[in-house]
Amino acid sequence: MNETFDIQKYMQGGVERILRDSLRATMGNIRAQAFFLRFAKAVKKASAKRMESEKQGFHVPAFLISSIASNCNLHCAGCYSRCNGATTDCEQKDQLTSSEWGKIFKEAEVLGISFILLAGGEPLLRKDVINEAAKCKNILFPIFTNGTFLRKDNLDFYDKHRNLIPVISIEGDREKTDARRGKGVYDRLVSAMDGLKEKDLLYGVSVTVTSENLSEVTSENYLRDLSERGCKLVIYVEYVPVTSESSGLALSDEQRDQLLSDVTHVRETHPEIVFVSFPGDEKSSGGCLAAGRGFFHINSNGGAEPCPFSPYSDINVRDTSLKDALNSPLFQALQQNGLLMEDHKGGCVLFEKKKQVEDLLSD
Repeated sequence: MNETFDIQKYMQGGVERILRDSLRATMGNIRAQAFFLRFAKAVKKASAKRMESEKQGFHVPAFLISSIASNCNLHCAGCYSRCNGATTDCEQKDQLTSSEWGKIFKEAEVLGISFILLAGGEPLLRKDVINEAAKCKNILFPIFTNGTFLRKDNLDFYDKHRNLIPVISIEGDREKTDARRGKGVYDRLVSAMDGLKEKDLLYGVSVTVTSENLSEVTSENYLRDLSERGCKLVIYVEYVPVTSESSGLALSDEQRDQLLSDVTHVRETHPEIVFVSFPGDEKSSGGCLAAGRGFFHINSNGGAEPCPFSPYSDINVRDTSLKDALNSPLFQALQQNGLLMEDHKGGCVLFEKKKQVEDLLSD
């Protein structure tokens, strides 16, 4: 790890910015403001726990990604999760139970983890796990969903549990969204957004940014439309090529710099929306934030992985604790051998250098 770079200070700055932007974005929404004020107190306590662990030589990230489902009802073109076999049409055997996920969420709170991103497959197929997440009021759970299970008649649940934030995957306009996700999906997503707005519920969108849609999804027209639909969070996820044929969709270095500049600009012009870019500017963060530096990933079977794009694991939380998972030999090797800081093309250094990660597992 870069000795001159304070990862804990960097991540804490990111958490504080998210909280500050969230409070600003929810001005006028009394219930949302009340939740974030309470959550800010929980974040402060969590930060103190992480700082104490840091003093003892144990680094705890503020973020965890949990893929709680292994199945999905859509077949999106270029889905990395289907390409690596993590997602199928049917629920895979040996998935973590809801009680096992509940244990993970509670341990995460004890460690000082404040944000757990729920992913899949399609996470809303695991309502039992979502119920466990709802109980953990001191953790914010963005739910990365394809949006097809969000209907106007089932949104009261999110009104009762404000720590659950639907984040709907969308590719831009109707043409681009339907081309990747299936005919008619865009209209279903818009209907879900309208329902969330009607109930004054906080929600966001996740946009996969490619070389083809970069200018559109950061444009004023696109963001104005999202804002008018009540969207309060936009997460830009840089496309990671899953095959050699799709490598042209990955952002070039110049386009990554452009995205960084665009995000800085829209944060100023759209204060009513929280903007997050993933993985973002790795130069400013001292390298890739995976493998426990800034976040890590638990797959649907309990394997602790550096990130969803690097599905390699040498430890399972079913057999050990979340703390032990963070200390796994693979995570420690990745943090110490400099691989996370190496130059790369596209959105993910570990995906591009998967041979080196595989070699670490065989050592």
